[in-house]
Amino acid sequence: MTLEHKNTGQKSGRKSGGWVKNALRIILPLFVIIAGVAGFSLMGTLKAKPETKTQAPSATPVITAKAEMRSVILGVQSQGEVRPRTEINLAAQISGKITYMSEAFVEAGQFTKGDILIRIESADYDLQVTQSEANVAQAQIVLTREISESDIARRDWEDLGSGEATPLSLREPQLAEARAKLAAAQAGLGMAQLGQERTILRAPFTGRVGEKTVSFAQYITPGQKLGRIYAIDVAEVKLPLTDTDMGKLGLGIGFNASSARPGPEVIFSAVISGEPHTWRGTLTRTASEYDAATRTLFGYAMLNDPYGKGADKDTPLAVGLFVNVEVTGKTTTETIRVPRNALRGSDTIYIANEDNTLSIRTVAVKSTNREYAIISSGISDGEKVIISPVKGVFDGMPIEIALTSTDNAYNTQTKL
Repeated sequence: MTLEHKNTGQKSGRKSGGWVKNALRIILPLFVIIAGVAGFSLMGTLKAKPETKTQAPSATPVITAKAEMRSVILGVQSQGEVRPRTEINLAAQISGKITYMSEAFVEAGQFTKGDILIRIESADYDLQVTQSEANVAQAQIVLTREISESDIARRDWEDLGSGEATPLSLREPQLAEARAKLAAAQAGLGMAQLGQERTILRAPFTGRVGEKTVSFAQYITPGQKLGRIYAIDVAEVKLPLTDTDMGKLGLGIGFNASSARPGPEVIFSAVISGEPHTWRGTLTRTASEYDAATRTLFGYAMLNDPYGKGADKDTPLAVGLFVNVEVTGKTTTETIRVPRNALRGSDTIYIANEDNTLSIRTVAVKSTNREYAIISSGISDGEKVIISPVKGVFDGMPIEIALTSTDNAYNTQTKL
């Protein structure tokens, strides 16, 4: 009995010791974690706070230019191809074999008004003229005879007749027939002579040959195209004009230049063989309707004698040349001109105020080019506009004028 009780006590003691060990295994790690978190928080609380310092934002350096009021000549920039005002297809009016062809009748050939370009074999037409002349002579003889017989019949009736003579008695129908036959014979002679004249094709104007489509000894038919020729008295350039362009030029729809109202001056420019050339002409007219595809109105700029007096340094304003065109427009007053890089977007300008702050200003832009912008309202004479890039811009932004540009020293009158 005593031995059994002892064994039971040992087992009970072992069970009690195992439970404590298991509890310590769980509680001890948790305690370590909680102690670490508490210590980290305590260290953060005891850490010295950084010093805070209030500092005003620094001023942004800018470059400015002065806005000045000037009289400005507005202009329109455009482009176009040089075309002759007169250009035709040369065609035959009769049939026959080509028996002569001028040395000038070649592509790029030059000719003057009245020059013979082509001759067509004329033997058939010469014979028709001879035959027609004979018909006229015969009809003239018949008419002369009928006139004489009519006079004789009238005298006979006056001597022997009584009452009023009938037209047939006086041979008036025969006389009218003879006159009609003479007129028909003369018309036939005219047709024969016209055919004879058409065997020779003369230049209707002074010009150049653009294209040749026949050769010597070739048989041609009426209406057949022989080539394409154009006059060199006037060269034209067709220019597309927007409503804004028309406003700058002061022109309307269907404008036609006259002595009372001449067209605006035009300067054509192009680079030929590496050398720049300019020619001066005139805008002579505008179209009476808008182009449906481009919604623009076309203007026509003209240069007289482009291969002669109108040439630049013996360089003509040649047909087919693609040119830049500058048209001189109206003269405006009470407008402000500023450098083009002062304009931000389409209608915004940054102003440098006297208190070294920036103002954002909306303006009305009348015209621009690569160098300048013309302002009609929204800015005053003498104000300073900012022409350098500015980041993070806002109204009242502090600025510092680093440099004032003097590049915009304008003349009394400026062309734009």
